Amino acid sequence: MTTTIWSLLLVGVLVALTYKRSSLKVAAGAMAAFTVAAFVFGASTAVSVIALIVAAALGVLSLDGFRTNTVTKPIFNFYKKILPQMSETERTALEAGTVWWDGELFSGKPNWQMLLNHPNPTIPQREQDFLDNQVKTLCSMVDEWEISQNGDLAKEIWEYIKKERFFSMIIPESYGGLGFSAQTQSAVLQALTVSGATFSTVGVPNSLGPGELLLKYGTQEQKDHYLPRLADGREIPCFGLTGPRAGSDATSLPDVGVVCKGTWEGKEVLGLKLNFEKRYITLAPVATVVGLAFRMFDPENLLGDKKDVGITVALLPRHLEGMDIGNRHKPIGSPFMNGPIFGKDVFIPLDFIIGGAEMAGQGWRMLVECLSVGRCITLPSSGAGGGKYSIAATGAYARIRRQFNVPIAKLEGVQERVARIAGNTYTAGAAARVTAIAIDEGHKPSVPSAILKYNLTEIARAVANDTMDVHGGKAIIRGPKNYVESGYSSVPVAITVEGANILTRSMITFGQGAIRCHPFVLPEMETAKANDLKGFDKALFGHFGFIFSNMSRAMVLNLTNAAFTGVPVSGPTKSYYKQLNKYAASFAICVDIAMSTLGGELKFRELISARLADMVSKMYLASMVLKHWADQGSNKEDLPLVQYSIEKLFYEFEEAHDGFLKNLPARPAAWLLRALTMPFGRRAQAPSDKLVAKVVDLVSYHTDTRERLIQGVYRDETYGTAYNNKMRNPLAVYDSLLDRVEKAEGIYKKIGEALKAGKYDEAALSIEGRIKDGVSMGVLTAEEGEFMLDFEKDVLEMVHVDHFPLEHFGPVAENHDKDVAKKTSSKKKSDEASA
Repeated sequence: MTTTIWSLLLVGVLVALTYKRSSLKVAAGAMAAFTVAAFVFGASTAVSVIALIVAAALGVLSLDGFRTNTVTKPIFNFYKKILPQMSETERTALEAGTVWWDGELFSGKPNWQMLLNHPNPTIPQREQDFLDNQVKTLCSMVDEWEISQNGDLAKEIWEYIKKERFFSMIIPESYGGLGFSAQTQSAVLQALTVSGATFSTVGVPNSLGPGELLLKYGTQEQKDHYLPRLADGREIPCFGLTGPRAGSDATSLPDVGVVCKGTWEGKEVLGLKLNFEKRYITLAPVATVVGLAFRMFDPENLLGDKKDVGITVALLPRHLEGMDIGNRHKPIGSPFMNGPIFGKDVFIPLDFIIGGAEMAGQGWRMLVECLSVGRCITLPSSGAGGGKYSIAATGAYARIRRQFNVPIAKLEGVQERVARIAGNTYTAGAAARVTAIAIDEGHKPSVPSAILKYNLTEIARAVANDTMDVHGGKAIIRGPKNYVESGYSSVPVAITVEGANILTRSMITFGQGAIRCHPFVLPEMETAKANDLKGFDKALFGHFGFIFSNMSRAMVLNLTNAAFTGVPVSGPTKSYYKQLNKYAASFAICVDIAMSTLGGELKFRELISARLADMVSKMYLASMVLKHWADQGSNKEDLPLVQYSIEKLFYEFEEAHDGFLKNLPARPAAWLLRALTMPFGRRAQAPSDKLVAKVVDLVSYHTDTRERLIQGVYRDETYGTAYNNKMRNPLAVYDSLLDRVEKAEGIYKKIGEALKAGKYDEAALSIEGRIKDGVSMGVLTAEEGEFMLDFEKDVLEMVHVDHFPLEHFGPVAENHDKDVAKKTSSKKKSDEASA
């Protein structure tokens, strides 16, 4: 064989060994065998010598003791010197939660069988009954327009929420709570997106709040006292974390509690004097118990020798002297209860600390551990539920709203937006459901919580914008008939709270994942800190092998477009699993190159971190889509929706990938990465126009796909019963219209053909007039005429907007009334003078 062939064989063997992640001993043996073959079969001297050197090097490195003392030890000593100090708050945030599917994506070689074997449980019957009864009843009571006008939920709604224990979904039955699964919690909250104020009122106590903190960290006495009272609504909780000077940087709390002696219930006890100012606190104006985060100090060493005890969380009854609570903020778009809390020299006993005095200083750990679960449920549910409500209304509206003699669902500009709403909704619903099941399985997915919080609230923003565009003028006039405005106006609330989206994308998602999910970085750091040379050696050479493996995998998978990679599925989605294998390998090597070239500076290169966060986010969401489709029975009817969602996510992955490569400061490293991970440039294509049209047909007719997509949305006829109004639920009206729309379209066609044939008097411009004339001319049957008049009545109900008498607008109306009267009087005098 020629030198070229032998050289290619040598490269091929090395690539195969690294691709398969072979151990050093296996690799050394394979290279020794290749060297022998090269000598026997007459390879060139250069190839034989190179093979021999590689085999010898691998053989030496496979000797653990020799490698540790001669190769690893100098690196170990250097690494300890450059290892950045990690603050206690950073360490706590990193250690919070568990690693789940996110770890597989960071590995570069995801174990698909693990995801496919992930459970697919149905909602327990007791919890399904609650969804079918109490949740539907609550949805039937609300009227978002009335709530916005009154500035609060109706008294009957508050009483029903308490009576049916909506605040206690996370509280076990043993304490009088509902004790629901995470999957059911998400389903409840998705249904409640029919009203933003109701969603927030129910969602916050079941997310980051005293209930969950008490369950995990409270003393038995605290649990026994508070949990039953929180469950039945005797206590309404709020949680005070954010303040004027501590927003996204929650660890910089200026609120303080100083250990001192004071009087409580007539006795001198050891306690805390608190001074604080909190804002944006949901339920604060009506709360009876306040969870409060503050910085605890012990200047007189009354508890020990530590003066700065750290962030601490306590429970404060509303009646405490010195605490001012009750004023309200006015959140944009939705008047849920939200307000500031002030405290000056508020004294509390030490046993008000959640978990008692021994939990002093543990507040940050408590918060981040709870947040990793709550952020996976509440705000993602708003994105998933809001999307379902939107596509249920927008798909139907696009089918029944006609312009240019066709449904606007046939106009490609409208189709683009309707399909995007549908695809985003499918993605959000899949991610929310599958991740909630992971929580029920015992996972506390901190990185997925950041992925879902950012991406699903951004999906909510995109869905709201597209919904407004499709509805046009219908959406911009406020009033009871506008079912779009509230969701659109209140989107910024979800974007901002529980970790602002800018921060979540640019710092948290990848910042946590790079260390927490990487298979070797955290072990390297921990063994170095523990001065464990053997442990460091194992992590270090595992990391080297990991890098070379991902380089080989990225190169091979990108050159072949993942054609030969194995995945444990067949059928129409098989290629998507293969592409995700390619993307995971590319992402993994990008992570290591970014970390090695930027080092500690990566923490401050937020746009680099944000693009890496986008890459892992798109892979995670695509994985959830594939799992969700499989869980629902791999319905072929839903394939266009799956294809649209996946293709959109892949396109966005490559957009982020390309942006990362263009902006990585180490340009030679960026060129190498481009050669390995994007040798042919961007290959993913955005969903085609043809696919867009297919998706729109699926969601704008009464199809099984539409039913699966909007499952759980409140669609009963009753609406606003707490206000005794007579409004029909718009989704119920749309369901009725979609049941009849195909028959109506056939009749529209008949009328259109008669128009073209000149049978109509041009003066008969209204559709109602054309229907009646069509019956009299024999173009339509009497039954068709009656059907169409009834159909058009409902259509007109859905396209109408509200209008109000001038006096509705108060002082402004009075000014205009005076102006109109003045002009009328002047005109009358002028007319009299002319006469």
